[in-house]
Order: sequence, then structure tokens, then C-alpha cells
Amino acid sequence: MEYPSFVIQLEQVMMTRPFNSLAEACELVCDAFSVEKTKERLDAMIGMWNKNWLLAQPYEETKEVLTKLRKNYTLVLLANSDNFSVDKVLDKFNLRELFDIVFLSYNEGMIKTDTRTYPLLMKKLKLTSEDMLVVGDSIESDIAAAQRAGVKAILIDRRNTRDFQPKIMNLHEVEWN
Repeated sequence: MEYPSFVIQLEQVMMTRPFNSLAEACELVCDAFSVEKTKERLDAMIGMWNKNWLLAQPYEETKEVLTKLRKNYTLVLLANSDNFSVDKVLDKFNLRELFDIVFLSYNEGMIKTDTRTYPLLMKKLKLTSEDMLVVGDSIESDIAAAQRAGVKAILIDRRNTRDFQPKIMNLHEVEWN
């Protein structure tokens, strides 16, 4: 399976509804990929998932740029997320207050690549695709999904390793696009 397809399938399984436990979510992931559910494998998956959010840090310029942009724009966090990690990171770093709307896939029952996502978001915001700009770090989940909905999208490629335009390397560059 190609990596973009793997990611979309993983997100579809794990990030379109809340789970009672991370173990329950990991078991469904194993089922979806026809992988044996051993205690060792599940423990490793849970450990990696927890490590991911525990070590998460916002980029240096994030709060400054979002605070500045929020003065003139409605800011939306649109994220493919489970109910175990992004909420904790938002709260840990007081990031939730920087967004007018937090649109998380597990609450909405759909990931960003779902063709219903952008129309629903536009309806909630009372905006058209021309009124929106997406900044994301995934070509498939962020950029292509937005473009399919007619929304302008900019790739954030902090290491400048991907051949894609338009792209930026730092959130400060959003203000100039």
C-alpha cells in the first residue's frame, strides 16, 4: 500500500469517532490492516501514539502569527484527530483560544479528505471557497483535499524538501500570500 493511502485509511479508522480507550482504537487499526493484535503490538502502538502528543510542541512562530492573523481573519483549526491527542496539545499550550472554530475529525465523523468536509465547514462559517485559505503540511490530506473543494491551499514545508507550489517554510510567510 502506498503511504498516502495508508495514512488516509488509518485516519478513517482511528479519527472519525471518539473511542473509550486508545487500546480500542489501536485494535480497530489492526483489524483494518489485517495485523495480528498481540499485547506487545498494541502496547507499542499505544506507546508511540502517546509519545507523539506528549512530545508535541508548537512551532516557535505559531502563537505570534495566529494572534496577528486573528485580528483580521476567522481562524479555523481543521484537523484529522483522535480524541486522545490534539485536544490535550491544544490545552497544554493554550492554543485553543487562538482559533475561532476547532473542527476535529473525530467530532465531525469525517476526515479532511472526505468530500463532505469542506462544504460542511463552509456552511458552518457562512463562507464560500473563495473566502478561504488552507495552510497545511500534508499534500494529500491538506492541500489536495482543499483544492478538490475549490479552496486555495498553501503547503508548509519547513525543510523545503517537497517540489510543490505554492509553499512556505514558516508561518510568517502566510501574511504575504
